[in-house]
Parts: sequence; structure tokens; C-alpha cells
Amino acid sequence: MRVITKLFHFLPSEFSHRLALEGLRIITFLGFKIKSNPNPSTLLNIYFTNQLGLAAGLDKNGDYIDSLSALGFGFLEIGTVTPRPQKGNQKPRLFRVKSQKALVNSLGFNNKGVDYLVNKLKIKNSNTPLGVSIGKNFDTPIELAIDDYLLCLDKVYKLADYVAINISSPNTKNLRDLQSKDYIDQLLFSIRDRQLALASIDGYTPILIKISPDMSVEELKIFSESVLRNNLDGIICTNTTSHHSHFSGAGGLSGKPLFDPSTLTLELLRKFIGKDLPIIASGGVMDLDSFQKKIDKGANLVQIYTGFIYEGPSLVDEIINFRN
Repeated sequence: MRVITKLFHFLPSEFSHRLALEGLRIITFLGFKIKSNPNPSTLLNIYFTNQLGLAAGLDKNGDYIDSLSALGFGFLEIGTVTPRPQKGNQKPRLFRVKSQKALVNSLGFNNKGVDYLVNKLKIKNSNTPLGVSIGKNFDTPIELAIDDYLLCLDKVYKLADYVAINISSPNTKNLRDLQSKDYIDQLLFSIRDRQLALASIDGYTPILIKISPDMSVEELKIFSESVLRNNLDGIICTNTTSHHSHFSGAGGLSGKPLFDPSTLTLELLRKFIGKDLPIIASGGVMDLDSFQKKIDKGANLVQIYTGFIYEGPSLVDEIINFRN
């Protein structure tokens, strides 16, 4: 399986991702499945068969939920979706940096819109816990961003096991401003208020917020205080970094070079929020060792993305079945 994955690396990045997902759909339909040794845990009142999940970004529209579930993940995160469909940024916008086992992407929340995803969630067969990542449309002014998040939250709330608020992508203009002290309290207060209103009708769905690895220590401290003050359910740590020197000059860097900055952010975050608030760690997990280091530094669950692109289903098997 790893050999087949590496063959896709000779194709253009975005095209090969789509082709690989279609191939995955075929082989799982034919019966391919990864069985995992049981390592269950309960977090956020959700039962996870293991601590490994797939990060948002690979299946933006919920087209491959059942196929990805067959790989043995403990949970999946779908999206990021926006209220209206959008094409994303101009191509080329996804680049491999093979020498570093990295990706640089400036996709820009390309997706078919939240209504398309809702229809996919309604017909899925998988019981794998499912998070849905939501964002704002590129042309929504930052001052009105909360309206986009609330609209998406209303639509996916009762269909998701948790909802992820993505305010940390570097590929939507000014989006990361929402992490700052000028916006964060109002955003989280509004999200929490809507969550409680929806919970009174449909039951409680946890909400987590996804952060950047590029925040200063002071910014992270202010952010953490706001998360605790507004009683958010957890944090996803982290998104991609904009600190890179790739020739494209834009986008977010993921993969092996992201491990150190994202893990440092994880350590600081755990210090600021205490031992109890759940953290899902993401960033640079390329093997079993890097997975375990995220757990050791304070993560409750861990997500992969770029490692999965480079190693394929073999990486999932290695981690969930503890093989080197």
C-alpha cells in the first residue's frame, strides 16, 4: 500500500489527492479495511476506538466518509465548509516539498458549501465519530464573520459529533484576526450562546476551536483565557504555519517542519489552560514516534494529514496497531 501511495507523488498534487481518494473508495467498496487493536477512550462524551484522527482538509465535502472510516481512524474531521460554495484560491495552490516531507497549500476553503455537506452527513453509513470544521466565505467582511460561523453551526450541529471553528487558516484574508483580543471574546461568546440554544433542542454537541501555531506567547495566553472564560469544550492545536520560504510566497506549511512549532504551541497551551480541557493535537505527525510525543506533551487525541498524504493507509496501521 505504501508503494502505491508513493506512485501518486509523481502526479500533480491536487489531482493526485482526488485520484487517491477515488481509489480508496474503490478498494474499500471491494472490502479493504484496517482492523485496529482496541485502545478505547471517552472524551467530550464521545467514544473513540483509538486516539488517531484525520484532520480537516482532505475530505472537504464529506464525499469519502465511509471510505476513510474503513481505514481504522478513531475519528474523522470533515471540511472546512463555508455557508456558500466557493472555488478557493487560484491554482496552482498545493505543492509538495518532498525533501522535507511537507506540503504548502493556499487552497482557501475550496468547498461545495454547507448544504452539500449536510446532505452527505445524512446518508453516511459509518459510525466513526465525525467532526465538522466550519469557516467563513472569503468575501464576508471580518466584522460579519460571526454570521457565517453561526449559519454553518446551525446547519451541522445535530449531524456532527463535534464542531470545529476554523479561525486559523492562513489562506483566507484576515481570518487569523479572529484569534486576537479584538475579536475572540465576542466570537466565542456568540458561539457558546448559540450552542446552548441548540442544545436545548437537539442535545449537546461539543465545540472546539482550531488555532494557529504562529501566535506569540502573549497572544496564546489571551486566547486561552478567552476559551476558559467562555466555556468552550476544547481546542485543536494547530493549523498550518505561514512561516516558511517556499517559492509560492503564500499558503500554509504542513508536514514534518510543522512538528516543532505546533508541539511548542501545544506545550504552552496545556500550561495556560490546565490539565482538564481537551486538546486535539495536529501538526507534523509523520510516524508513531511523533504521534506519541503529541500525547506526551498534553494531547488527548491526535490528527494526521500530511503524514497520511506521504505514507497513506500504512501510517494509520502503524499508529493504531503500534507497529514500527
